[in-house]
Amino acid sequence: MAQNATIYKVELSVSDMDRHYYETHKLTIAKHPSETDERLMLRIVAFALNAHEHLEMTKGLSSDDEPDIWQKSLSGELDVWVALGLPSEKVLRQSCGKAGKVIVYPYGGRTADIWWDKVKNSTTRFDNLQVVNFSERDSGALTQLANRAMKLQVNIQDGDVMVSVGDTIVNITPEEWKAPAP
Repeated sequence: MAQNATIYKVELSVSDMDRHYYETHKLTIAKHPSETDERLMLRIVAFALNAHEHLEMTKGLSSDDEPDIWQKSLSGELDVWVALGLPSEKVLRQSCGKAGKVIVYPYGGRTADIWWDKVKNSTTRFDNLQVVNFSERDSGALTQLANRAMKLQVNIQDGDVMVSVGDTIVNITPEEWKAPAP
């Protein structure tokens, strides 16, 4: 018998000084049985980094043809496609063809480095692709914050991210591996 997803309730307060975005989002997130706490927390941070009133969590691991997070225009077109992990060159190509902006957040330390060395040359043609790495140290620290009912405060300034739950603070420094074309 297949396991069901675990539901997480998150109150996410985002203060993004870089984009002048200040809002609180109430999220209900389904954590797939095969998803780790690390990946779940990185999804939440990725949501905060791209927070917008139309940004939504998707089915994630439960669906092969959807990103982890997306933002659609009022007419239903994909504006932003956010994926976590190490997508294949084919998936990168398809994603860049479907959305106006594609952001990939690799993680996993050395595994992510090897993936990037393999795919980076084939990504130069995608002007709408951004790749931002989370270090193993940062993602591991985030894992400690995972809880089925969370009140997270995320402050973003000068590219640095501070995630706090109560008195516990985790500082993250995402590393941009590929910037989108201006």
